[in-house]
Amino acid sequence: MRKSNLRFGIILSLIASVSILLAHNFTDFKTTNKKAKESGSIISAKANITDTSSEAFDKMMSVLTHKRCVNCHPSGDRPRQGEDSHIHRFEVQRGADNHGTPALRCNTCHQNENNNYSGVPGAPDWALAPIEMAWEGLSRVEIARSMLNPASNGGRNLEQIVEHLTEHELVLWAWEPGVDSEGNPREKPPVPKEEYIAAVKEWAEAGAHIPEE
Repeated sequence: MRKSNLRFGIILSLIASVSILLAHNFTDFKTTNKKAKESGSIISAKANITDTSSEAFDKMMSVLTHKRCVNCHPSGDRPRQGEDSHIHRFEVQRGADNHGTPALRCNTCHQNENNNYSGVPGAPDWALAPIEMAWEGLSRVEIARSMLNPASNGGRNLEQIVEHLTEHELVLWAWEPGVDSEGNPREKPPVPKEEYIAAVKEWAEAGAHIPEE
């Protein structure tokens, strides 16, 4: 009788041990599975943010690398003009303040609005971008890096950069470029204005990520 009770007790102990072991392993499995799912969700969320930021960056840069922008961001002291980005006529020069030389200021010809009779474009504060903001010849990644660098962006922070890119009248003139001297409409950037503005803000809000290439 004692041997039977002993055996029965041993069997119960074994069953209890196995049950505890299985329960512990199941808990570990659920915890591991939960962590894996959470990790997957985080990775997925980061991937979505990166994809969104990349798409916004592409839209923004397709505008900033367009001739309507780059013509006023030359690598030298002569602005460019026209659909073929030729050197500005009449020997126009940058000048000390980027508004032309004393004898030929930008506002001598460029007023606050387009002149559709002469074909001279116009917008408030018509000028060349400072030489440290030269974009001509740069890749879109190089332009973005320069744009975010306080040493080459006029000391602007990200909020001020977004404000400049989305609100400055001379920047937004690109979507209202008027006609040339022969009455032909100038080419507009490849992205609609409101879509471009949304892309700039979306890119900045996602961390202003710049791709490697």
